[in-house]
Amino acid sequence: MKWYIVKLVYQVVIGEGNHTPQFDEQLRLITAQDETEAYEKAYATGVSEEVSFDNQKSELVHWKFINISELFYLNKIIDGAEIYSRINEVEDALAYTNLVNMKADSIKNGQSHQILNSF
Repeated sequence: MKWYIVKLVYQVVIGEGNHTPQFDEQLRLITAQDETEAYEKAYATGVSEEVSFDNQKSELVHWKFINISELFYLNKIIDGAEIYSRINEVEDALAYTNLVNMKADSIKNGQSHQILNSF
């Protein structure tokens, strides 16, 4: 079996969708014999994890699977290997670096799940 990293993209729709569009991009590890099988497994995962629920305001929230936007074969898994890179362009560099540092501090203090759930 080979290892692949895939990016699943979901759209988060609240109520009638009259809000700023939200998309969740998730990186997942998939084992498969080849790229075709990896794509099929990732797609099946994306579809199976679509979910609808009521939020705290009793609004219907729907996580709609859009598709797989990236699929990469991991030919070696070694310590420190880069598995993904993305360049972000932001309006406020200081705010972005402060957010990154706040997340890093939370990880160091063992509170990573708390900080991730607050965003």
